[in-house]
Amino acid sequence: MHAMQYEITLPADYDMGIIRKRVADKGHLLDDYPGLGLKAYLVRERGRRGAASRPETGGGSPVNQYAPFYLWRTPEGMNSFLWGPGFRGVSADFGRPAVRHWLGAGLRRGTATGSPAAATRRIERLPEDADPAEAVERALAGLPDHPGLHTAAVAVDPARWELLRIALWHGDAPEDEPGVHYRVLHLCRPELDRLPAGRHW
Repeated sequence: MHAMQYEITLPADYDMGIIRKRVADKGHLLDDYPGLGLKAYLVRERGRRGAASRPETGGGSPVNQYAPFYLWRTPEGMNSFLWGPGFRGVSADFGRPAVRHWLGAGLRRGTATGSPAAATRRIERLPEDADPAEAVERALAGLPDHPGLHTAAVAVDPARWELLRIALWHGDAPEDEPGVHYRVLHLCRPELDRLPAGRHW
């Protein structure tokens, strides 16, 4: 499993309805994409938090952002997207974004059914003296076990020694869930059921 995300930060006065229409028109194009576990079309809206449509005092996003997140089942699927028309279209419309990539370390399936409405993402740098294997084990053990959980994953960037935790939620994410909070506009999950649950080594 490979995790991937690019973040497109938009102007403060950007009409996020443009992004919602883009996802409504094009999101389904990856619903059957070979090698793709899932793609969550994530957004942050300035002054708003997670799936909630209401402004939140002190807890809202500081930016407007379009930030799709992927769990790839195969590197071939990821490569065919990055070198194909899908990513070419993103680059043509927004400029070529930096694409972050992590090696998948584990996955937890939640019990919530239906499409997720919110996502949370936390990235932390591992201290120089930390044992990466122990840190990954702790992160896997700490994946949320919550009735609203749809899917959660842990992945590592061994170039930066950064640990990623991502969780998709049915309804709003728990208020105390740390990290960046997003809304999920659409979820493609063509091969999610083929991603193994648990530790990936």
